[in-house]
Amino acid sequence: MSKITVKDGTEIYYKDWGTGTPIFFHHGWPLSADDWDAQMLFFLDKGFRVIAHDRRGHGRSTQTYSGNEMDTYAADVAELTEFLDLKDAIHIGHSTGGGEAIHYAAKYGKNRVSKVILISAVTPYMIKNEGNPDGVPIEVFDDIRFNTANNRQQFYHDITFPFYGYNREGADIKKGIQDNWWRQGMNGGIKAHYDCIKAFSETDFTEDLKSVDFPVLILHGEDDQIVPYQVTALRAIKLVKNGKIITYPGLCHGIPTTDADRVNADILDFIKA
Repeated sequence: MSKITVKDGTEIYYKDWGTGTPIFFHHGWPLSADDWDAQMLFFLDKGFRVIAHDRRGHGRSTQTYSGNEMDTYAADVAELTEFLDLKDAIHIGHSTGGGEAIHYAAKYGKNRVSKVILISAVTPYMIKNEGNPDGVPIEVFDDIRFNTANNRQQFYHDITFPFYGYNREGADIKKGIQDNWWRQGMNGGIKAHYDCIKAFSETDFTEDLKSVDFPVLILHGEDDQIVPYQVTALRAIKLVKNGKIITYPGLCHGIPTTDADRVNADILDFIKA
């Protein structure tokens, strides 16, 4: 197992396979690098070097009680990418990982990032307020906090239904996908997961999106019940200088898993463009 120890003593687990142009994957809450299996294998076979880490408090990294916020997440990635000497890398983030990817790229990406891809991402900002009247009420995230703190074992099963659109009529429910989500989630630390809810819902990524000059691809399912695309993708594309957006009618939040073939093909086209 490959790990590095970052400056506060936290161990960050990572996978690093292959050679060629590096692609760095940032996973969603409360998952791990394993959630990128379909992308890691696909892009490795296409001749890329593929890297994915377990965010602090998640997966096989240290179950941290502190630093579970976006500035530290980005700093951890910066230490790892410097350690691996990644240059002109493509950074791909799903959900919470989309926020982490653009925050890292904006703060540390000069000479290290060539493109960013945001999939079902929480950017630019999730919470409903005066400046974001169509956002998600904070009570939704308070409920996620409550269930994470008090009912995590069952909640991490129940949330897979809206996550993968399995609560829709005629859905092809795959228990193995649900079990794999639960496995990844329960492998992480409850304190880090609890703190991360604030990080993904209350961090404002507006200035990060505005500040980057490199190409940004936004991919989002139009039936995303976790991160509504109207609140995120349709606003994010207006903020980036050099952006492209693809939305998928009828598709869910977990598209890197449920619709890997379409997602991988669109990413590959963007990388080659």
